[in-house]
Amino acid sequence: MKVHFFTVRNIEDYRKHYRYYPLVKEVFEELHPQTIEELDQAFFFQYVKKTMGVPEGIYESRIWGDTGFPGLRLDFNFGLRLDIPEGNFRVKVSDFDSGEIFFDKYISGGRLLSVEQYFVRWQVEVFLDEQKIFSHVLNLEGQPVAITFKNNPILGDLIAFLPYLREFKKYHRCNLSICLNDKFAELVAQLYPDIPQIDKVDFKTYATYYPILVQSPFPFGLVDTRQMPINRAGGMILGIDYLPPKAVFEPTAPPVTNEPYVCIAVQASTNKKAWLYPGGWDVVVDYLKNLGYRVFCIDKNLEETNDGYTVCKPEGAEDFTGNHPLLERANMLYHAEFFIGLSSGLTWIADAVGCPVVMICGFSQDWSEFYTPYRVANRKVCNGCLNAPHVMFLVDKCPFHKNTPRELECQKNISPRMVIDAVERLIVDYGLTPPALA
Repeated sequence: MKVHFFTVRNIEDYRKHYRYYPLVKEVFEELHPQTIEELDQAFFFQYVKKTMGVPEGIYESRIWGDTGFPGLRLDFNFGLRLDIPEGNFRVKVSDFDSGEIFFDKYISGGRLLSVEQYFVRWQVEVFLDEQKIFSHVLNLEGQPVAITFKNNPILGDLIAFLPYLREFKKYHRCNLSICLNDKFAELVAQLYPDIPQIDKVDFKTYATYYPILVQSPFPFGLVDTRQMPINRAGGMILGIDYLPPKAVFEPTAPPVTNEPYVCIAVQASTNKKAWLYPGGWDVVVDYLKNLGYRVFCIDKNLEETNDGYTVCKPEGAEDFTGNHPLLERANMLYHAEFFIGLSSGLTWIADAVGCPVVMICGFSQDWSEFYTPYRVANRKVCNGCLNAPHVMFLVDKCPFHKNTPRELECQKNISPRMVIDAVERLIVDYGLTPPALA
């Protein structure tokens, strides 16, 4: 089956970046495209297959949506998928809301796919020998719709996205289900019991969405996710332009102790996100213990080494590390007085369950994650490169100062005093009484 890609964005928005991208070089070496149009098609085919995280079979799987015309079948399980039989067919694809035309060409045989995967109210018109034989506007009402995170293992992105599920289902009145990595399923079921979960996507749905926050020079998303808050990205993907309310978490277990405790997490997905002030965690843990709090470290590992740095559980913190179920972590955080962590998945869980958060993070801007008034960053040094255009913090160890004395100064130059100041403000704001002061 021949696959034809088209783009929502002007194709030049992609082509202007070709010379900078290694995958384009690979396409040239392997396929030797003869025209720029052949390069476009080969690049999109390889890019989607290698980096978009979509299920296998998306190119070949049957399209179940019957148009009433033999061989012409339509669904929205990969943005837009349209099978076209052999013949003198003209296909016109546009945005029903804006009227913008994305594709209007003659095509004979094959499958037409959209490159972009976010919500568009597609309007599809098909002509045979200039006579219109089919017209359809995307309408999710009453339809089976799936959203899949199966190939996206990033916990923070998922937690940020979840509030939009219920809003999307309510707005479109569709039969929404979600496909998840197994380790997320129990926690998501507790937060959103009204969203059914499925084991896999079978392409029999009317539409499927694949939320992934792609940081690349190519405009696969409506907005570069480096330039917007992570908790607004789900809305951009699903066509919701406001921040919906979060779910109310109901704990499934009692506190691990009746004594007041604080949870901390000193690790993130990479150690360049860690708080790298020498001995900083030890100072803060001692401060908390002097206030009478028990301090539980809830990281996955006692010690983690990567990116040239080793991060360990602070010696004074109690060891609650381990590969525990996320729902168990959520229960611990719900009952905690507050949480001190980084820009990490556990921090997003803490916020989701209503636990006050002190976030130690200088590599991103204040607006990048969810809002907490107890964010700690040193803006007097190089900082915020996660959100800087044209650099890739998650790929490069330190985009501006790698292998210099200033490497990761955004995470090294946050002092314990700055963290303790945030904790003291939190205690006052929430009216907490530390045990030593009771």
